[in-house]
Amino acid sequence: MIASHDGDEPRTYSEAITSSAKELWIKAIDEEMKSMRSNHVWDLVDLPAYRKAIGNKWVLRVKRKAYDIIERYKACLLAKGYNQQEGIDYEETFSLVVMFTSIRLILAIVAHMDLELHQMDVKTTFLNGELEEEIYMEQPDGYIINDQERKVCKLKKSIYGLKQSSKQWYLRFLNL
Repeated sequence: MIASHDGDEPRTYSEAITSSAKELWIKAIDEEMKSMRSNHVWDLVDLPAYRKAIGNKWVLRVKRKAYDIIERYKACLLAKGYNQQEGIDYEETFSLVVMFTSIRLILAIVAHMDLELHQMDVKTTFLNGELEEEIYMEQPDGYIINDQERKVCKLKKSIYGLKQSSKQWYLRFLNL
């Protein structure tokens, strides 16, 4: 539990590393980057002449418990997928949608059979989806490699923000 900072959410990486909670934001950002490395999300490469790299953005949130108590600081690296071009960066998109009647049915079964229901949050959900397309992304703020500033990240796995992330995640678990 963290109580020493007011919990303001910075809008950019620069705001995060100059805030009063600088150490907590850096820790959260480092955790996200560690997850990216351990999941082998990208390779650093030269950008091919015929391609354009999409940008990215740090989304920084303060996660809270009951009574507005700060639980943790969370950072998520998003691709600026709105810059992707159909036919070049992706072929189709897809997103699963649950029907409320399905949720009500599950809750009714749980209540009727006196079962327990647990919710879970998968920390690296989209990092499980393998990309089929060649997508290049700029290096994230704060993590630009010295002497390799002109290189870009060639994505191997889907990350939040890409148009095809939901589809690739679904296909990964469909084929297990």
